[in-house]
Amino acid sequence: MPNDLLYQIALTMIPTVGPVQAKILLEYFECSEDIFKAPKKELENIEGIGSIKAGVIKKFDDFRSAENEIEFISKYKIETLFIKDKDYPRRLLNCYDSPTLLYYRGNADLNASRIINIIGTRNHTDYGRQVAEQLIDELQSQQVIIVSGLAYGIDAIAHKAAVQNNLPTVGVLAHGLDTIYPAQHTGLAKQMALNGGLLTEFRKETKPDKHNFPRRNRIVAGMADATIVIETALKGGSMITAELANGYNRDVFAYPGKVTDSKSAGCNHLIKNNKAILLEGSEQLIETMGWSLKKTKRRQQTELFISLTSDEQILVDILKQKEAVHIDEIYLKSGLTSSTVAASMLNLEFQNLLASMPGKMYKLL
Repeated sequence: MPNDLLYQIALTMIPTVGPVQAKILLEYFECSEDIFKAPKKELENIEGIGSIKAGVIKKFDDFRSAENEIEFISKYKIETLFIKDKDYPRRLLNCYDSPTLLYYRGNADLNASRIINIIGTRNHTDYGRQVAEQLIDELQSQQVIIVSGLAYGIDAIAHKAAVQNNLPTVGVLAHGLDTIYPAQHTGLAKQMALNGGLLTEFRKETKPDKHNFPRRNRIVAGMADATIVIETALKGGSMITAELANGYNRDVFAYPGKVTDSKSAGCNHLIKNNKAILLEGSEQLIETMGWSLKKTKRRQQTELFISLTSDEQILVDILKQKEAVHIDEIYLKSGLTSSTVAASMLNLEFQNLLASMPGKMYKLL
């Protein structure tokens, strides 16, 4: 039995220790096992943990449940993605509440260069279906991964359209991988596992309870470059996801609808309040996300830097690798703090060495 996985699972089971606290602990300790073996005094001296949480950690002894989870994982060939693993979805690393451990069945690259999520109401109109299907059909050539929540309505339409267009599609679940909710989507889920996948942070036997869906939605929002909202009321899961995406500094797009249509009220509200870009079709999305960039010969200026700081040089080396690089990839590869990256990139822009582009993409001039 892999000892590290046992303690990784156990870490997610400790009461009062959520993803934020787990991240604090993992910054302090080398591995999960060290957390459980550390003296209480050491734990309670960690800022953000304190004596109460330290006591809860030391009292945890339900390792048998973690062992049962490992047996389930092994039996059904489920992949685990721990927050320190190299294959963990890197976009989630920039979310303050990124899941500690993910369970995954599928073959899609969760770190692919182009990932979007498409969300919307469960009670869609013909307009919503048409818009979703047309968008995905026109994105077929873009090699984009489509993420959604496998719910009724727009979610299911997006997944089905992706399958039909041979685009990888990933469903993020609000329950364990031992079941599919709603049950009517079991067949669709099986198709998705062949070209895409199913992803969750919940262990087996976790029911799709109401409070699990906002937690699911933060993964949908955080693991994609952009959120596309197609029909939603003013309240509901899609609005929660859109707000989360904004909080994670992701691009949000919304299709407008009639002002008299309650199913478009949420989209219109996001656009009105500058929380979403009004989206009219795939060409606009492709252009805004920088996917239509044509390769051009860079000026030799980038080869003649003589006055860069060490931090600026790190960023330049990363940007040299591609025609354009997303901000999340810059954060991940540089290993620098967000404030250092922001300051260094601003200096590079002032020197006319760097250009910011739509979709939070950056390139050297």
